[in-house]
Amino acid sequence: MDKDKLALILAGASVGAAGLTAGIASTMLINRTLMRPKETSQDIIKEFADPEKMAGYALKMAPVGEWLQAQHMEDLWLESFDGLRLHAFYLPAPAPSRKLVIIHHGFTSKAMDNATHAKFFHEMGYEVLLLDLRAHGGSDGEYVGFGILDRFDTLEWVKYVRKRFGTDIRIVLHGTSMGGATVLMALGLPEIQETVSAVIADCGYTSPSDIFSYVIQKNYHLPPAPILKATNLRVQSMAGYRYDDYSTVDALKNNRVPVLFIHGKEDKFVPTWMSQMNYDVCTGKKQLLFMENAGHGSSLFENPSLYEKTEKDFLAEVMGEDVKNP
Repeated sequence: MDKDKLALILAGASVGAAGLTAGIASTMLINRTLMRPKETSQDIIKEFADPEKMAGYALKMAPVGEWLQAQHMEDLWLESFDGLRLHAFYLPAPAPSRKLVIIHHGFTSKAMDNATHAKFFHEMGYEVLLLDLRAHGGSDGEYVGFGILDRFDTLEWVKYVRKRFGTDIRIVLHGTSMGGATVLMALGLPEIQETVSAVIADCGYTSPSDIFSYVIQKNYHLPPAPILKATNLRVQSMAGYRYDDYSTVDALKNNRVPVLFIHGKEDKFVPTWMSQMNYDVCTGKKQLLFMENAGHGSSLFENPSLYEKTEKDFLAEVMGEDVKNP
């Protein structure tokens, strides 16, 4: 066999192997990301922060979770743009209020996991809505939306709030991780621009495509492009969207809503450059806090006094009124 024919055969084998690798990796990525999560895996938890720190945070959070469980909350339901039944908990303000926060959780989480945020806003006099994002908690859905679909669900909740509480209600969107990306992507919708007063985004990624590219390279040392190409074709056919369909960067280029960005400096899951990029492209009033020693989604628990003071000062300024000190 001459050398040219051998080179062609080896090249074909290499392409075939690469295609097989991309196909296997794509299946793994879809199973771990797109499908409705059953629980937060230990692998993901280890990415968030040091396990010992996480255990300490859990101890701190436990009493707040018990507090939230003891509150009288109303179950709310609405239908999404694509026919899913979405769920949220409504925690009434301690006194009549014209301020309301819609809290968005992260991937594999659920509404009740945001007890600390709920208590903080409740004690500041806010009406509180704790969402179960699609394919999480009590909400319907077989496929995770990663903000690309959830931004439209957020709009439906904003419409619900304005219909129930009146068009003069001041609305704050709050989100962590996937929830942070969701509230930022929602800013690309004109009706959100017209009706929301402020946004707080904690460790939000720029797009599912960006975050999965980062994880594929960092954890598996594989080229992300062929894997995501194969994945996007399958996600499109299964869930009706692609991981590269939209991004926070797209949404923030013409933003007019004040945004507070927060990100833990030790985040090993969503890199800090994503919040920096979000901040850089965001137009309008904005603020960025990088929290020392904090892992993914852990800024509030690493330094609660600084986190809450930053939120209070930001809201006091952008809402145009004094806020209560919890």
